[in-house]
Amino acid sequence: MNGIKNNDERDYFTPIKLKEKLGYGLGDLGFNFYWANISAFLLIFYTDVFGISAAAAGTMMLVTRIVDAFTDPIMGAIADRTKTRYGKFRPYLLWGGLPMAGAAVLTYTTPDLGDGGKLIWAYGTYTLMMLIYTIISVPYSALSGVITARSQDRTELISFRFIAAFTGTTLVNFFTLDLVEILGNGDETLGWQYTMGLYGILAAVLFGIVFATTKERITPPVQQKTKAINDLKDLLKNRPWMVLFALALIIMITITMRAGASIYYIKYYVGKPDLIKYFLTAYGLALAAGASITPILTKFIDKKYLMILLMSTTGVLSILFFFVPKDSIWLMFLIHILIGLTLGPKSPLVFSMYADTADYTEWKTGRRATAMTFSAAIFSQKLGGALASFGIGAVLATMGYVANEAQTDATQTGILITISIAPGAVALLAAFIMRYYTLDNNTLEKIQTELKEKKAIQQ
Repeated sequence: MNGIKNNDERDYFTPIKLKEKLGYGLGDLGFNFYWANISAFLLIFYTDVFGISAAAAGTMMLVTRIVDAFTDPIMGAIADRTKTRYGKFRPYLLWGGLPMAGAAVLTYTTPDLGDGGKLIWAYGTYTLMMLIYTIISVPYSALSGVITARSQDRTELISFRFIAAFTGTTLVNFFTLDLVEILGNGDETLGWQYTMGLYGILAAVLFGIVFATTKERITPPVQQKTKAINDLKDLLKNRPWMVLFALALIIMITITMRAGASIYYIKYYVGKPDLIKYFLTAYGLALAAGASITPILTKFIDKKYLMILLMSTTGVLSILFFFVPKDSIWLMFLIHILIGLTLGPKSPLVFSMYADTADYTEWKTGRRATAMTFSAAIFSQKLGGALASFGIGAVLATMGYVANEAQTDATQTGILITISIAPGAVALLAAFIMRYYTLDNNTLEKIQTELKEKKAIQQ
């Protein structure tokens, strides 16, 4: 296993090998055994299996994410100041895998309690799961910013990450409901526990592979000694990062709203629950395909303008989805797949941009706080996901949703809006906000050249 060493100029800018890209990418396969479940299944688990109302579940998911407003930046500050023989970030992947698995099993456990007791259990276990998720995910994301200084290599590295992530999403979407049935032997409450236990063990193994195959090459300036509050102040003065913070929140609303509404859409609006896993799987494969072509796209199109194009297209397609008749299954799948293809490159693009903004902070201030850069960004994504879940829950509650029963016309219309018009409008807003991002390719090249010269002088 690789320890950390003082980076020299050759190591800092050396192209990374395929083994390391694959090893790093496998981590997000592990994370999506959790995240894909949270996005697609947790809300309907709470309403249709656990037994709490849609409004209570949506509110709970929002409140617990607000707690993350404090834990994400705190974890970023801790990770940036961690010093071990294996680096700052990699050890957390080794330490956190099994505790995360245990917390997930508890979250998907249905205790024999009254309504009040169940709600307390949901708040406690979900908060615990997201806290441990933060402890692992913040260092993992920050790791991508210290493996290499080459912008195109970062895009490729993070593309591998999100190919693996969307592969995980596809696997979870296709197999989860069948695993719940098989492992629970018809008992949904038991099936969810066993399924999350299996996913948790697999994720822990994958986190260990990331630890063993990656290397931290970029370290803060040797003279750097800053307080965590100064790291946060640096971010608030970093305009490109502020744009990405808003962008991540908005895009995650789009993604989670579509994912969370998909099961309700197929089950209650289309009326064909047997199509759920195929609908979700087709979308997951499209996301993975989109992520896989990101390095090719960025060779020809500036990241900023590519993001504007992708989010504009996503917005238009999502709004068109509203007008698809419920019996036009082929058209429904086609537009759903096209939306996945256009959203797929979003994640590798945004996270490679975060690494670029960490360089920007170092270039402007002489200080580097990679984990803080990513931790606050991760919070914006979590908050976006929570707002989407809250929105779905609020719409369902307002429209009179009753679990496992035929829905009224009003409820069906609400479900349709949450998978089409609402995320479409949010995607168009994201495209507009991206106009204010200032780190184009020419600016990045200048920053990288000057940072390279500084590193050479410091040797």
